[in-house]
Amino acid sequence: MERWIIHSDINHCYAQIEEMMYPELRNVPMAVGGHEEDRHGIILAKNDLAKKYHIKTGESLRDAFQKCPELLIVPPHYDDYLFYTEEVKRIYREYSDKVESFGLDEAWIDITGTEKLFHKTAMELAEEIQRRVFKELGLTVSMGLSFNKVFAKLGSDLDKKQGLAVITRDNFKDMVFPLPIADILYIGKATSSQLNERNIYTLGDLALSSKEYIKSFLGKNGEMVWLFANGYDTLSVNSSQQVIKSVGNGITAKHDIHTIEEAKIVLSMLAESVAKRLRQSNKLGSVISIGMRYKDLQGLSRQKRVDTPTNIAQEILDMVMILLRDNWNMAIPLRSLSISVSSLVEKETYAYQMSLFNTANEEDRYEQLHLEEVIQEIKERWGEKSIKYGHSLLDEELSDFSTQLGMDIHPPGFLR
Repeated sequence: MERWIIHSDINHCYAQIEEMMYPELRNVPMAVGGHEEDRHGIILAKNDLAKKYHIKTGESLRDAFQKCPELLIVPPHYDDYLFYTEEVKRIYREYSDKVESFGLDEAWIDITGTEKLFHKTAMELAEEIQRRVFKELGLTVSMGLSFNKVFAKLGSDLDKKQGLAVITRDNFKDMVFPLPIADILYIGKATSSQLNERNIYTLGDLALSSKEYIKSFLGKNGEMVWLFANGYDTLSVNSSQQVIKSVGNGITAKHDIHTIEEAKIVLSMLAESVAKRLRQSNKLGSVISIGMRYKDLQGLSRQKRVDTPTNIAQEILDMVMILLRDNWNMAIPLRSLSISVSSLVEKETYAYQMSLFNTANEEDRYEQLHLEEVIQEIKERWGEKSIKYGHSLLDEELSDFSTQLGMDIHPPGFLR
């Protein structure tokens, strides 16, 4: 039986959801973005009218306003984006129990065999899903339909305005081979440069090259992208119930960070938000990482494993402060900081190794966890600013940010 896999992408997701909620935004050049004064001044998504001014996702607000002085900037509303993207995927799940998210706005849907259940062709099913998403939620999605995940993803990128590209075993050489090598998954700038240096510019160039030759300079990754270009991807679509691999959060500070005390203000809030999300996910983590980006935009990350998996903010903070002191070149101010916790285990299934001689330490951990849970309840009821760390008062500008911004929960990578 031939596999049929859809890759669906909500067109300019954040901006389109804003337009759906506030239809008047469709009549003006609009983009979702941060605030320049908070140093989050980049374009996150733009509508079609803004696109006509060649405004690009990821560029600074300053550059965007130079292209379009009348551009309207809308702040992001992440709770709305989470809600509506999940509603879209709810529709997907009515057609298959194999729906795999790829970020908020993208998903693969394996409809192999579903055609018989609905008495429709795979293309008719894809078109029906598109119509339902638009009719029920007012959102457009572009789709790729193919016999593997990689080509389905490639197809959804070919027409971003509610398009539907079908890539089959019979036509994939005509449709795929002329495309630039960077159009396929897992070929970034560095890989593209190495391929271009050897006169490999299109996916056809890559596919028709010797696998051993590509592997000779790109290693295992080279073999993978060669297989992808030739349509040999056999990766399965995994259900949306994905295993969380890490939890993290990061922020670009409102002003450069020069001292350990200033860094602690930011890190304590990030540690609190990561610990909160770990508890919400019923996870404990044993590898704690810190990411640092300097004023000159150079960055580094360091990590350390703890003996006992944790979801306690104070323990996470203690470890990242050690990593910070050991690795920060304080001659260069920091621009941004991030924390992540990985090597996760389920809280219910983890068996603590209790000490027979140091029960006081276990009691201290329990009391600290209870304290943090109480603080979390107060903030949820009265707002994030209702209770603060005392040291945050030393620089209230550094602590004036939402810990929900930048919150990331990372599932396993595309390749399993």
